[in-house]
Amino acid sequence: MNVNIVAVGPKPTQIVCPSCQATIVTRVDHKSTTKTHIIALVLCLFLCWPCVCVPYCMDSCQNADHYCPNCNSYLGTYQH
Repeated sequence: MNVNIVAVGPKPTQIVCPSCQATIVTRVDHKSTTKTHIIALVLCLFLCWPCVCVPYCMDSCQNADHYCPNCNSYLGTYQH
């Protein structure tokens, strides 16, 4: 199995998929990370509990996983 990880950014990117060789615009799924949870904890401790959901609603506090919309291959992750 040959794994090709592509350099990607925070937004969908136009590339040639290394798996299916199609020219595509990547599909981006945002995932919470340890950093997201730490930010939420700090907001809870020092501000107020309703602020806890803010990092989970902001893409800038989460990683951006890129996938091919044609073959669903994982292409890479942009870590904020």
